[in-house]
Amino acid sequence: MIRNISVIGAGTMGHGIAEVFAMHGYPVSLYEAFDPVRNAVPDVIRSDIALMVEEQAADADAVERTLSNITLYSELEPAVKDADFVIEAIPEKLELKKDLFARLDKLCPPHTVFASNTSSLPLSQMIEDLSEARKARCMVSHWYNPAHLIPIAELSCFGNMEDSVFQEVYDLHVKAGKQPIRVLKDIPGLIANRMLHAMAREVFHLMEIGAASAQDIDKALKFGPGFRAATTGILETADMGGLDVWCACEDNLFAELDNSASACGSLRLRAERGDLGLKSGAGFFDYPAGKQEEVRNAFNHRLLTQLKASKEY
Repeated sequence: MIRNISVIGAGTMGHGIAEVFAMHGYPVSLYEAFDPVRNAVPDVIRSDIALMVEEQAADADAVERTLSNITLYSELEPAVKDADFVIEAIPEKLELKKDLFARLDKLCPPHTVFASNTSSLPLSQMIEDLSEARKARCMVSHWYNPAHLIPIAELSCFGNMEDSVFQEVYDLHVKAGKQPIRVLKDIPGLIANRMLHAMAREVFHLMEIGAASAQDIDKALKFGPGFRAATTGILETADMGGLDVWCACEDNLFAELDNSASACGSLRLRAERGDLGLKSGAGFFDYPAGKQEEVRNAFNHRLLTQLKASKEY
């Protein structure tokens, strides 16, 4: 039975993953070697949950209850020695993850399930140095940012793990309020990110050719396909519209869509000159100094509204 959770890395994704499990009653050991990041965790979680309480998406005592379930560690061994389930959220570098899994293999009990939050690195390569017995207890558990608000969790179901073990992990995510999906192929980007970046490629291309302003491109998505996608997937939408209509539309349109094999020039240019979005103050839109927290909170308010509505489906 999975009870004790360990999370490796307390950055953008890691603290949110720890927060979700802790909020749902699981004891969580959160390891972070970098002192400033580790020391900031309580305040970050308080801020996250305070917004949820304000939006009536969490009860008033959720902050202290969640924090009481999280123990912070600066050393790896005590953080994982009693773990039933370990999920890593360290930087997306293959060698770092391989080294971490090798260390975990020596520190954790034989029954511990290892998971990676990656969506871009192959599971087979991350765990290639482990024993066959340990490989059978390794998987991907990919969450979306912000982890405490976006319901999806993509769970690898590649055939290396016994069905009963996978089901236990699946049930763990359901109990933690997630909407898990089974990913049956070890492919880059898994499912959600492949769909996201297929759409993003066309969005960035539309910006590059001046088809519409940044505001109107985002407006088209929010009040067009995105509005419908919040409650209805593409496959169901196609069924509703008629597959003959969709087939004809795609025959006419696909040849015109962008099929670049790398990031578009306007995106790369912004990244190279340091216009990184909210964290730098400018991206496709401008974020005035001192307003970043206000912008982030407004973003999370919208997600909370959506999260509450999604519970009806």
